[in-house]
Amino acid sequence: MHFLPLNELLMTLALGAGLGFFGGLFGIGGGIIAIPLLVLGFGMEQPLAQGTALVLMVPNLLIGWWRYSQRHPLPLRNALLIGVSGTLMTWVVAHFATRLDPQILRWLFSVSIAMVALRLLIRRRGHAEAGEQPLNTRALPLVGMAGGSSMGLLGIGGGLVATPLLTGWLGQRQTVAQSLSLALVAPSSVVALLTYAAAERVDWSMGLPMAVGGLFTVSAGVALAHRLPEKRMRAAFAWMLLVTALWLFIAPLVMPSH
Repeated sequence: MHFLPLNELLMTLALGAGLGFFGGLFGIGGGIIAIPLLVLGFGMEQPLAQGTALVLMVPNLLIGWWRYSQRHPLPLRNALLIGVSGTLMTWVVAHFATRLDPQILRWLFSVSIAMVALRLLIRRRGHAEAGEQPLNTRALPLVGMAGGSSMGLLGIGGGLVATPLLTGWLGQRQTVAQSLSLALVAPSSVVALLTYAAAERVDWSMGLPMAVGGLFTVSAGVALAHRLPEKRMRAAFAWMLLVTALWLFIAPLVMPSH
């Protein structure tokens, strides 16, 4: 790992602070913002951008998991069922992703964030605390495998995949779904980072300062999110993701030398 000059280090700390703030503001994790920024703004190949963004994401997810488990504790068996299955699938798929052609991986990522954007635009409010069904624990490993596949392949999206499955398919309350998703995503992100690092797909000199900067601003973003109109914020963020996804897809076609 090389060390950044002071001016670049300060810029990277500021970048991490901005990513942490907007991750907290939109409640969707810093990786989905960081990865396109690293690809489009810094010219990183897709696998390197995903691995570097995981350095930013891991501490935030671990802290979020710890804090959420204090308020919404899970039975150990349920946490293990979804966490272990998700982590194992993350490990398998991440090995595949680090060997995938960077351009194919970039297109897969762009399609995925476009789907996230569309889901944000069409999602309705109101079903958060609907009647909870008894949890079918036999289905938890399947949810873990689905979320772990996204974490391993794209470095993001474990919670975005798992939470709708837990609320829609398994009929759980939003708070229960969030707690189970964090039990999946937090350990899976650690395994994904280790796998990308072993394949030399992590720029630690950028990732570590970004992670430090983000830790100081996530809470401020969350606090501001509670004061702003949710519907308008969600729509603006979704449109930004759609434009980013389109540019990720077409940039190599219109600028083949990039």
